[in-house]
Amino acid sequence: MSKTSVPPSPRALSVKQWHKVLQAYRTPDRLRSVVELALTVVPFVAFWTLAWASFHHGFWWGLLLTVPAAAFLLRLFMIQHDCGHGAFLAHRASDDWIGRVIGVLTLTPYDYWRRAHAEHHASSGNLDQRGVGDISTLTVQEYRALSWSRRLAYRLYRNPFVMFVIGPIWLFIFKQRLPIGMMRSGAMPWLSTMLTNLAIAVAAAILIWLMGSAAFFAVHLPVVIMAGAAGIWLFFVQHQFEETTWSREDGWDFGEAALHGSSHYVLPRPLAWLTGHIGIHHVHHLASRVPYYRLPEVLRDHPELADIGRIGFRESLRCVRFVLWDEAGRRLVSFRQAKAIAG
Repeated sequence: MSKTSVPPSPRALSVKQWHKVLQAYRTPDRLRSVVELALTVVPFVAFWTLAWASFHHGFWWGLLLTVPAAAFLLRLFMIQHDCGHGAFLAHRASDDWIGRVIGVLTLTPYDYWRRAHAEHHASSGNLDQRGVGDISTLTVQEYRALSWSRRLAYRLYRNPFVMFVIGPIWLFIFKQRLPIGMMRSGAMPWLSTMLTNLAIAVAAAILIWLMGSAAFFAVHLPVVIMAGAAGIWLFFVQHQFEETTWSREDGWDFGEAALHGSSHYVLPRPLAWLTGHIGIHHVHHLASRVPYYRLPEVLRDHPELADIGRIGFRESLRCVRFVLWDEAGRRLVSFRQAKAIAG
């Protein structure tokens, strides 16, 4: 490329070309991956143990240490997420077993989750294939066709308190104890959930025997719920933002949905590191085999991607009001906007 040439815009490259460009970033540095795992596990264990010790000795203020413990549990989930894509070590057996072990800590059956998440990637932004691994989103017309009771249920589901407080409790503590959505999809989802449940029960029993039930639940439940709430929030703003795009099957395109249906959620560097740079979500959806720690490298080398779907923290707070997809206007709208559309 000459000094005077202009880098191509993201729309100027086809999906095939972008895959070729991003393929150069798919190879993980295995030593760095191991170091990243250590830099996440050790602080998590340390903060968890200090929170327990403080509680055990009557220093209740020490439970504040569950906040950084939750942050590192969230980061462990991001490593589990990379394992699910085969991106962490790029060795399927190793990635799978690391993911399964982390799944005991995150209360997430790894193999069951991996299949559901793969379906999410394969259908993200497709209005005709909603329902697996997504935040449930109705169109304006679908919402208007509901009975009053089902409208109320949808409004409750989309309420921020339900979504980000009750939601993590329901999802991580209860829902993922069964392979919901894959009950008739063969043995794998059942084996994944039941064996994970067994491992969780054994680990919990050992810890309760060592430190007592009160201390265990006072520490681990808040850690799991806070990490889960943060995870749901991240997933929410990565797809439920103002400039996202959805299409029906006949007009849906994987590359378009990946690039313009997923946000670039810009966070301060410490938070970006703790969240495994998952905010660079549009690039992740374009090339899910790129290790999370190489995503900033992609933006550095291809700055034309940085402004696509870009939202900051303050902007992200407004995303909770976008609850319905307006097919005619091709945008997410609030309940109030949907009422105005209906006239």
